Amino acid sequence: MQLKLTYLFLFGLILVSSFAMVQQNESATKIELLSTDTNFEVGQTIVLKFSASQNDKPLLYCSNSYGSTLISATIKNETLEFLIPENMSKKTGVVNWKLLHNTNALSGKFSIQPKAEVATMETYIGPPSIEAGGTDYTMLVVIPTDSLDNPVPQNTLVNAKHQFLDSEESEAIYTNNLIAFKNIYSKKESGRMLISSESLGVNSKEFTINVAAAIPTDFTISAARPHDYADGNQITTFSTSIIKDKQNNVVSDGTFVTFFIKNQKQNILKTTGTTINGVATAKMIHPDFADDWKITAYVDSMSESNSISLNYKQVIEDFEVAFEDNNRTITIGPLQSFMQQMIPDGLYVKLNIYKDNQLIDTLTKTSFNGYVTFKLKPAIYQDGDYNFSISTAGLTKEFNSKKLW
Repeated sequence: MQLKLTYLFLFGLILVSSFAMVQQNESATKIELLSTDTNFEVGQTIVLKFSASQNDKPLLYCSNSYGSTLISATIKNETLEFLIPENMSKKTGVVNWKLLHNTNALSGKFSIQPKAEVATMETYIGPPSIEAGGTDYTMLVVIPTDSLDNPVPQNTLVNAKHQFLDSEESEAIYTNNLIAFKNIYSKKESGRMLISSESLGVNSKEFTINVAAAIPTDFTISAARPHDYADGNQITTFSTSIIKDKQNNVVSDGTFVTFFIKNQKQNILKTTGTTINGVATAKMIHPDFADDWKITAYVDSMSESNSISLNYKQVIEDFEVAFEDNNRTITIGPLQSFMQQMIPDGLYVKLNIYKDNQLIDTLTKTSFNGYVTFKLKPAIYQDGDYNFSISTAGLTKEFNSKKLW
């Protein structure tokens, strides 16, 4: 019985000793975080410190929005030190960490704050052209960054400045979600607007916005011509009044104006011009026969002019036709203008040739020194009877049963 009690006593003593050794080992291997700071300035040297035990050197896993890495420890004065690499310490944001240890599941996070300084300013603006009148606008976007290319802290002051005509304005805006922005509206007048920005003593470059006139309003047109004869040679010039918008701004140079001309046959002629100092001009050659024109101008889908009418007088009342060389040479002329002078070169003359009452050919020429000559070659037009129709300056003459031989 006494021997049994002795064995039980020894067994209990062994259990107590084992339990004490386990507690001693656990106490010896326990690692604790010693660093207390959780906020750092970007670019600052960041070292996380932990209590060390028995030269155990676990790895530290770190992760931020740019990536992840494993960091090895160094032991100094019985302390584990983990130096955060520059590729993480130079970027703002939250860094999550975890100590890779078998018995100590330590984890946490710290924040890297941007510097309260501006090294560079990324500035964007657009559109580069806006419409006058106070309803259209351009947007200024400013991204101030520090020397490490990190966005500056939230609510950093940015001064948006712009100059237009005789006025200069500056307005305070603040960064939010990394950027500062402002809508800059046009004025009633047209012109050039200069825009810049400044933050913490750093200025952006200058930007230029073109404030163009708004949609043009209706306008008037006029015509100028050397005479009112339909000689097919002189030029009629159409001009607009100064085209403006509803704010009385002159439209931009290069505004496209189309002049539509309707003649007596309801055909549509068209000529175009672009504005210079608000006035557009276009030209059209005179008709070569008596005609009446009705002219209206348009700035496409925006505005239109009044309508004007022009009358062109018949310049050639009659013309002579001579058949020679077995009727194979046909001479038209002299073609005389309104002062009995020879018509300027280039008058259009058309010859229609008929055989057995069927149109077989049409020849065209322009006048030279007041005459036009057609030569009918035997290889093309065989001997026989033909009918001819000659048209010029709105006049037509017919010659029937002309024999070619």
